[in-house]
Amino acid sequence: MISATDLYHVLTAVVPLYVAMILAYGSVKWWKIFTPDQCSGINRFVALFAVPLLSFHFISTNDPYSMNFKFILADTVQKIIVLLLLAIWSKLSSSGSLEWSITLFSLSTLPNTLVMGIPLLKGMYGDYSGSLMVQIVVLQCIIWYTLMLFLFEYRGARMLIAEQFPDTAGSTTELNPKSVAQGEPKPTAMPPTSVMTRLILIMVWRKLIRNPNTYSSLIGLTWSLVSFRWHVEMPAIIARSIAILSDAGLGMAMFSLGLFMALQPRIIACGNTIATFAMGVRFLVGPAVMAAASMAVGLRGSLLHVAIVQAALPQGIVPFVFAKEYNVHPDILSTAVIFGMLVALPITLVYYILLGL
Repeated sequence: MISATDLYHVLTAVVPLYVAMILAYGSVKWWKIFTPDQCSGINRFVALFAVPLLSFHFISTNDPYSMNFKFILADTVQKIIVLLLLAIWSKLSSSGSLEWSITLFSLSTLPNTLVMGIPLLKGMYGDYSGSLMVQIVVLQCIIWYTLMLFLFEYRGARMLIAEQFPDTAGSTTELNPKSVAQGEPKPTAMPPTSVMTRLILIMVWRKLIRNPNTYSSLIGLTWSLVSFRWHVEMPAIIARSIAILSDAGLGMAMFSLGLFMALQPRIIACGNTIATFAMGVRFLVGPAVMAAASMAVGLRGSLLHVAIVQAALPQGIVPFVFAKEYNVHPDILSTAVIFGMLVALPITLVYYILLGL
């Protein structure tokens, strides 16, 4: 049975995050302390320094040799199930599309594990659950965000082909018989699939090498492999330098989210109907698929509870950044992030209480 002390610990871990978010919102919306340009500078600091160093801190202090592979397997199976279902839907249904598949995959499988998950789950289930969240973060940064970038770039390349070769987008041999003005060269045959795949991979690689989170994840994972294998401690000077910024990373990430909320014309940017649908995918479908995947791989007891609750966390911020950059349903993702943060605490508490009965 859930005790009042348990609930108090959860609130102690999570309410300070909301305080940072509300202060940021008020500093723009009510008190006019920050201008939009200043908010942009703060957001850039968070994106380039605070969050990458926060990620590095959690990943580098996680022991990769003691990871719970059954828990990781459950998370992976959940994402594979969703990917397969979306692939079938996009092929067989007239309403299916790559854009909606990307958005639905993000909504159902990519929660805000780093910012919300670690403190929230620690308050609910103790320190060991925080370690499990770090393991999820490692996989998100290294595998699933990379997959998202690949899908976005693939979509961009496919759109470019459709624009350049509107009558041969489905063929690698036909010529465009029409999209040509006098004096302009006629388009040649569409490049082979192997060439397009190579170009997509190059574009994805260029995006990844410009992303500080890529370096923080890979360097943090490398350091954890070395330090826990040979029991090497990080020099105190370096550790303290990282700690100064990483300690502020969590609060600054929430502060940045509050600034973003204040700059939006309205919280529900995509409309009530789509917002309701998005919230259903985020807080019902995601946990349901995770529950099925977890039980299929044999998770039981508190591990099963942690898996389900973390799947019911609000929408991750990084997928929204990608959606905004590639202009794929950014209004839906922004609503999922903002509205999800507002209702995350009561929803996850409901899951926590029900699972503890």
